[in-house]
Amino acid sequence: MKAHLKHHIFTTISQLAGQQNLPVYAIGGFVRDIFLERPSKDIDIVIIGNGIAFAETVAAKLKVKLAVFKNFGTASLKYQDLEVEFVGARKESYRLDSRKPIVENGTLEDDQKRRDFTINALAISLYPDTFGDLIDPFEGIKDLCAKLIRTPLNPIETFSDDPLRMMRAIRFASQLNFRIDDIAVEAIKNNADRISIVSQERITDELNKIILSKKPSIGFNYLFDTGLLHKIFPQMTALYGVEYIDGKGHKDNFYHTLQVLDNICETTDDLWLRWAAILHDIAKPPTKRFEPGHGWTFHGHEDKGARMVPKIFAQLKLPLNEKMKLVQKLVQLHLRPIVLSQSIVTDSAVRRLLFEAGDDIEGLMLLCKADVTTKNEYKVKKYRNNFELVQQKLKDVEERDSIRNWQPPVTGTDIMELFGIKEGREVGIIKNQIREAILEGEIPNSRPEAINFTIKKGEEIGLKVVANTNTN
Repeated sequence: MKAHLKHHIFTTISQLAGQQNLPVYAIGGFVRDIFLERPSKDIDIVIIGNGIAFAETVAAKLKVKLAVFKNFGTASLKYQDLEVEFVGARKESYRLDSRKPIVENGTLEDDQKRRDFTINALAISLYPDTFGDLIDPFEGIKDLCAKLIRTPLNPIETFSDDPLRMMRAIRFASQLNFRIDDIAVEAIKNNADRISIVSQERITDELNKIILSKKPSIGFNYLFDTGLLHKIFPQMTALYGVEYIDGKGHKDNFYHTLQVLDNICETTDDLWLRWAAILHDIAKPPTKRFEPGHGWTFHGHEDKGARMVPKIFAQLKLPLNEKMKLVQKLVQLHLRPIVLSQSIVTDSAVRRLLFEAGDDIEGLMLLCKADVTTKNEYKVKKYRNNFELVQQKLKDVEERDSIRNWQPPVTGTDIMELFGIKEGREVGIIKNQIREAILEGEIPNSRPEAINFTIKKGEEIGLKVVANTNTN
């Protein structure tokens, strides 16, 4: 292990530990990531003694600032590209109504027992006499090799004490593509109700980390199978299941959504595009209807889904800003490119899509491509070829007409000055006519043509030009 402890900070910590005769250990994620061969810039240091006092000597030696959190008994510093947190070894006990532990001083073994998973309970000694020795009392290395998430102690007790650990177990399984121990899975099922004592912010933080993993469906399948998803995101579980009438069924929209999510993860790391994938069909359950002779329909699910987005974001304590508006827009428009790809693409339809999507058109196209989940290779190839035609058409129309993030070439102020009128109904009518004419391709997207069109439309409703027509 010494080969992984060559950074100057470990030498400094070891020297100070020897001088103060204090057992000191690197523990947790940093040690785990050594074996996973993943880079780690966060180091947790546990001291058998006063963690804050030891951290102060390290900070003084390195000549860096120390942030002290007395309420938590921790201190942290930044050194070069590393963030290091110090804490005294402790043992914890819990009350049923809170995930906030009662903390006492403890031994290294006590500290390792309180860790969430065996793979996070690994420790490396930094004390000079035992520098580099690995301490693995719960066979965390064995679990790393087996790609297994397991708790150091009884998982029922572990998850009951701190229910957020259920989310963390699923998050690690999703991030690392590990399996959760069967006993731990049962413990999560039995403790799913306990998630109610965890703040929504902490739950959503773990949920976002699952969504940002390489294959989020791993995490969502665990969330669904354990019943946690039903507690934290019931609108998504409502997508589950297939109903048959007269021998006609529909695809399971829950598993379709997971496939769309996995698909979009292959092309983007953007959290909000991934959320758009999750929510694109969220309104299918409330819009589901059976039409005799035709089958199942979900008419208007894109409109209703867009209206559901703000409520879901508020419920999950996600940001109610431009990120939410992006997801809402993509849910609203997600069928449009698919419809275009299934028919002859007109310039007018493309202009309207560019007008409504603006700079989010690329993200919309990524979502639409991800939405193709059919197992029929012929259909997949057909859709992909058609999407390429749509994308080329989007590019051609945008280069010619500059519709993306469109600003009208004639403004309301222009119209009022041109006809000597005040703001009112006539201005709105003419502005809408200009927009429609440009989107339909009746006139080019340029000021001279738009001015002439404005004069014509004004005269049709009885207005007369009173100002000099500036076409520049």
